[in-house]
Amino acid sequence: MPLLSILIAIPFLGALIVALLPKKRPELVLPVGLGVSIAPLAVAVWLTAEFAVGDPSFQFGELFVISDVFGVSWRLGVDGISLFMVGLTALLFPIAIAASRSVTDRAKTYMALMLILEGAVFGVFLALDLLVFFAFFEIVLIPMYLLIRIWGSGNRVYASIKFVLFTAVGSAFLLAGIIALGILAGDTAGSLSAFDLPNVLAVELSETTQLWLFLAFGIAFAIKIPLFPFHTWLPDAHTEAPTAGSVILAGVLLKLGTYGLLRFNLTLFPDAAVDLAPYIAALGVVGIVYGAAAAIVQPDIKRLVAYSSVSHMGFIVLGTFAFTTQALQGSVFTMISHGLTTGALFLLIGMIYDRTHTRAIADYGGLAKVMPVYAGIFLFSAFASAGLPGLSGFIGEFTVLIGSYMTLPVLAIVAGSGVILAAIYLLWAYERMFMGPVNSKIEGLKDLGFRELAIMIPLIVLILGLGVYPKPVMERIEPSVNVILDRIESATEFDVPEYGREPAPTIEIDHSDDGHSDEEGDH
Repeated sequence: MPLLSILIAIPFLGALIVALLPKKRPELVLPVGLGVSIAPLAVAVWLTAEFAVGDPSFQFGELFVISDVFGVSWRLGVDGISLFMVGLTALLFPIAIAASRSVTDRAKTYMALMLILEGAVFGVFLALDLLVFFAFFEIVLIPMYLLIRIWGSGNRVYASIKFVLFTAVGSAFLLAGIIALGILAGDTAGSLSAFDLPNVLAVELSETTQLWLFLAFGIAFAIKIPLFPFHTWLPDAHTEAPTAGSVILAGVLLKLGTYGLLRFNLTLFPDAAVDLAPYIAALGVVGIVYGAAAAIVQPDIKRLVAYSSVSHMGFIVLGTFAFTTQALQGSVFTMISHGLTTGALFLLIGMIYDRTHTRAIADYGGLAKVMPVYAGIFLFSAFASAGLPGLSGFIGEFTVLIGSYMTLPVLAIVAGSGVILAAIYLLWAYERMFMGPVNSKIEGLKDLGFRELAIMIPLIVLILGLGVYPKPVMERIEPSVNVILDRIESATEFDVPEYGREPAPTIEIDHSDDGHSDEEGDH
């Protein structure tokens, strides 16, 4: 059964169903959209349960040749890295949709765009053909732009245009790099599918060619992350986006950039990756410190959390280019944790904004006395984002710092300051909003209801569960990141530190019906 194709198709079909709902029944839009978004979550849970632990191959593989002439194929697969990106996507979309109850203007269009966005994100994480990957990478742009433009707040037009211009420029570089790589693959490999990732891996590229292609791919992904100094679109987009848009933007869409670096830049262009690693890691550290420092002075709580994302994504970039098992594991884990913790914070901000219609920190004060349950959950989420031991944020960032110290000790030490700054901006914001005398503007607010608690509980459980017991995630990630490190070590003169690392088996892509790999690949 083509489970991965089904996973991608469900949201697209759901968008069509929503579009066909009768106009006289607007009350059906939310339950239908929510029901459709839950179906991929069930598939993702099954994939995780059936995923072969310790197997670094792309499992549940599918292959269908789209065009022999152009070398394009519908090739899908999931490994230990993409598995959890798919799971995170499948979890956050129904939560974001459930939090969209206040959206009544053009609700059918809104819901259809959310589902199209979900299907496209699945495609990005599952595609192993570069042109198919690029197609989904671009489809993501359109619904996100419209969600900000139509349902955003005051300065939404400016924010949406800035978002689309930045990402469109990056996409132009990515397309040029993919076409160039496809031409080179076709020239050197003859019958190989020109854009198929496993086959492209067999193509030998000179160091100069790798450098230019690395930059073409890297600029697109750096903008999407966003890596300093390409970050300026993010605070505006986050601030003006509707609540669900902010949750998906922070929780999922930013990970398309870091996933792209892991999946393509490190694997396809190892020489260039090693040569540029110190500089890119340094930019990641600049983002850590700059994002945290900027967050401290923000008067808008949503903008504060937006800048915190710049800082957290810097940890992921640092770990990615440290080239150790621990650092790469920590990077992938931080992608997951950031999606949970920052998604929770944006949901909580949306809940209080629906009550007060203000995001200014100065308009609050004494909120813990008025909404004690809300205050407790907000503090829990803030602690998780700041990296409190026992919660998921600590596991990811601590592993990144430990792993990065082996190869980039100075940068790892500087990056450690980001943890301290995170505690400052989050706890200071909490103190101003929740402690002290009650501001007259918030007197009489109702605390969280059952529906809002139901939205938050899955995130709370996962943040705590992954913080206490991260092994099920880490043991599935490790073989896949070791494949990347083996590729770097075999193709370059870089010696990957061996502490706690086992050599990865030969990478495979499974096309069997039972989801377990049994045929050798080209790695």
